Formats: sequence, structure tokens, C-alpha cells
Amino acid sequence: MRVLRQFTSRFTMLSTAAFFALSSPGLAAEGDLQFPAFAQAVAEAAIGQDEVAAFYRSNGYEPIWTSDDAASMARRTALLRALGSAGDHGLPVAQYDTSAVEAQMRHVASPREQGQVEAELSRIFLTYAHQLQTGILNPRDVSRDMKRRPQRVDGTELLSGLAASDNPDFYIRGLVPDSDEYAQLMHARFELEELVNEGGWGPTVQASKLSPGDSGPAVIALRNRLVAMGYLNRSATMTYDADIQKAVQRFQSDSGLTSDGVAGDSTLDALNISARDRLKSVIVAMERERWLSIDRSRRYIWVNQTDFTARIIDAGAITFETRSVVGQNNSDRRTPEFSDVMEHLIVNPTWNVPRSIATNEYLPNMIQSQGQTARHLQLVDGRGNVVSRESIDWEAVTPANFPFDLKQPPSRGNALGLVKFMFPNPYNIYLHDTPSKSLFARETRTFSHGCVRLGDPFDFAYALLAEQEDDPVSFFQSILRTGRETQVDLVNPVPVHLVYRTAFSNLRGEMSYRRDMYGRDAMVWSALQAAGVTLPGGES
Repeated sequence: MRVLRQFTSRFTMLSTAAFFALSSPGLAAEGDLQFPAFAQAVAEAAIGQDEVAAFYRSNGYEPIWTSDDAASMARRTALLRALGSAGDHGLPVAQYDTSAVEAQMRHVASPREQGQVEAELSRIFLTYAHQLQTGILNPRDVSRDMKRRPQRVDGTELLSGLAASDNPDFYIRGLVPDSDEYAQLMHARFELEELVNEGGWGPTVQASKLSPGDSGPAVIALRNRLVAMGYLNRSATMTYDADIQKAVQRFQSDSGLTSDGVAGDSTLDALNISARDRLKSVIVAMERERWLSIDRSRRYIWVNQTDFTARIIDAGAITFETRSVVGQNNSDRRTPEFSDVMEHLIVNPTWNVPRSIATNEYLPNMIQSQGQTARHLQLVDGRGNVVSRESIDWEAVTPANFPFDLKQPPSRGNALGLVKFMFPNPYNIYLHDTPSKSLFARETRTFSHGCVRLGDPFDFAYALLAEQEDDPVSFFQSILRTGRETQVDLVNPVPVHLVYRTAFSNLRGEMSYRRDMYGRDAMVWSALQAAGVTLPGGES
């Protein structure tokens, strides 16, 4: 920061005479010799930086930073001011180091040196702009389950927009993600950073379980930690009393835990997570928010995997919410992260068993039992005909040569339940009903093969259909009663966002945290560290 402040002072107050010398009549008289030197220097400095090179080709190699006019000075000032607060966004400030260009600026004495500085400032600006707008990382480079493709704005467009702006401060501030969630995360980052600098929430609670009525040092540690975290007013009690129980319940609710008021293993594990680690989660969530592009003025579906919920959001308000079950924590079953558009729902769906599930899970038992297991599944040949199990020579069948598909006809026992919600995607992921209702009572709900099961699928369907049907309940139930597989198109398709947030703001505008069940946040944080993101004190 000290270097940036010095640079701001020196750079923005750079002698007008220095720049006047670069554009003085004496140099202009040499025209063909001097302007090409600037252009050539910019072109050479932009080798490997296609967006910088394209911008200067498009504007005829006109400087936007290094002229001595007020507009260039305003851009320089705005850039340095923005870089000075890059750390507020959890960005890698070392990537915007201006010490080298500062040294160059002290000795600019020719159009060639001016061109080198010009290109470097554009490079720094684009690095900052891209990382602030759409993220530091490419999600797909971090994990194969993170399928996102951030909508990166072309650098030529960014530079052109800055050059055309009458207010470069306003333009650069406009690069900040404008979602309420990003603003909440930034606020949480400030608070947590201050808390970390002050020592955090104090000693952890050393116990395996604490219940109402307990007393002793562990209860005192629990009391003190709840006070420090803002869940309990200051108290001198040494007993796990009603106030502590209510505070624990509030903490459990905010943490997605069973709100029974008993501090068991999962509750104490969550309570003992340090402010420093929570800060990491918030910075990771800010990066994830930068990857998204959502029109929040219209309806969309939000599935937060770590929270085990699916929501319908209308103009920023939650209008429907249900519990969900997501993929098991296995390499081939974790629910991926991506966005798509829900186009239709299918009532009374057939389950077309994915080949991997058929050959890995069902077929070995079917071969061993000579086709007597999994009788609820039909064997279907390439022409769509159902094949009798008795007609198959099971001795000759292997997973590699099995020529049939497995299908489960519509029924209440169907693995997809009675309705599925389709947003066609390359990953064969969708939302659906399930006959396994008991799983929704679990605290951690990672049981599926990757698709998202809904706790209240009928109500979810009614909420979606309410936009196009006067009586969505009767409409849906009339189709359901036929028992036939039926596709119902959505007149207005709805964007779907399958996200993974361990830190997010709740309905009260306060922070909630969840467990990093797939370990993806740890991978994102590791990649951010490698890119230069640090915590207070420069530590990781």
C-alpha cells in the first residue's frame, strides 16, 4: 500500500514538462520517426497480450494513460486508487505491483519509453478488471466438477470503455460485481479480517458433547465463544442454562445443523472453526460470486449443494424452498456446479438407467442370479422392445458385452419418483422426486448418484406452473392420475444455478456457513493462494 500511495503521488503529479517534451513541436517535427517509435514500443510490449495489442491497433496507437492531458491523469489516478483497494476484494495484490512501471516513469525520456509504460499500464488494468469482474481462477482448472464458464468481457471492450468514459473512477467501480450477495460477502470479509487481527473468537471448546444442565470449564468456554460470536449476551453463568441452549440453537440454525440445543460433535466442530478459516470461506465465496452472471430481476432456481436446499427466487425474494439430496461424496457421484435453463418437467417419468449404473451396480447381481434380481427394471433392446429375462443366456453375459438398456417404467416406486425437472445439459443432471423420503430428515444429505432430489417436488411443480396455469394443482394432478409419462413445457423457461457455497448471507443479512463436504473450497483456496491471495499479515 505504501508503494501504491507513493506511486499515486509521483505518477499523478508527474511533471507536465516531461510529457510536454514527448509531444513538443521539436518531436512532432520528426513525425514519422517519433510516432512509430511509440507504436512499435507498445506493439513489442504487448506481445503475448492479445487484448492489449488489439486495443491499440483499433485506436491507432493513441495513448490513454501517458499523455499530459487531464483525461489521462484522471485515468491514472482512478487506476491507482482502485489497485490500492484490490485487497478488499480478496484479489492478489502482488499481481498489480506498480513498482517497475513507477521506476520507468521517473525516467521517461522518449516515445519508446512512453510506449512501454503505456502498454504496461493497460496490462495491469486488464489483469485487475478481469479478475474483479469474472474471477481470478478458471473453475475448470480447479476441479472437474466445477463446470462453470465465467462470462469474461473482452479486454479490448474494457479498454475502449475506459478510454471513452468521462468518469474513469465511476467506470472502474462499475467493474465490481453488483449483486447484494457480493456486497454482503465484502462486509463479512471486513469484519472477519478485523476479528482475525484482534485474535479471533478466543479459545475453542474442548468437549465431545455438552447438554443443558452441564457445568464446568467446557461450558464456560462454550459460553465465552457464543458471546464472542454474537449469539449470547454477556453472562457469568457456569451452567448450560436456557440462554445458552437458545444461543446454541440459533448457531445450529445458521450452520444448517439440527436445532436441538445440544452441542454434539457436529455443533462443536462448527463452533471451533476459527475466524481465520471462516475468512477463507468468505474470500472463496467472493471468487465464486464473480464466476456467476445472473439476471436477478427475473425468476431463477438456486440449488446450494452444501445447504441441501433448492429455492425459487423471484426478483430477489425467496418464493419457494425445499430440502434436497445431492450426490454422494465419491469421484463419480458428486453433483457438479453449473448453470442452465429449465425447459420442462416430466410427470410420471421413466427412469432410463445410466450405463455406468447399469453395468456397475445392477448387472453383476443380475448375472449372478441369472436375471432374478432387479425385477423392477425392464431390459430393452436397440429397437425399444422389452426383452424377456428368460430368453437371455446369462452365462455368456458380461458388463462389456451386455447389449440391453435398463429402464424402470413410471410408478410410485420409480427411482425418479413421480416428476422430474429438466434443464438439458451434457452432464445428465436434473431435479427430481424420490421414493426415499426418509433421507430428507438427515442433517447431511449426500446420497444420490449426482442428480438433485427434492423433498417437496409436487409443491415445487405447482410453484413453477403457477405462472402459466390458473389452477396449477388441478392441472398437475390430472396429468399425474393418468399414470402416463407426460412432458409439460414451461412457457417461460427458468435459469437454474447449481452452486456450492459454504459461506453465504441468510435472510437476516447475516452470514451462514456450511461444511466443505466435497473439499472443493479447499481446492479453490489453494488455487487462490497460488495466484497470490493472502490473509491478514500476508499469511495463508
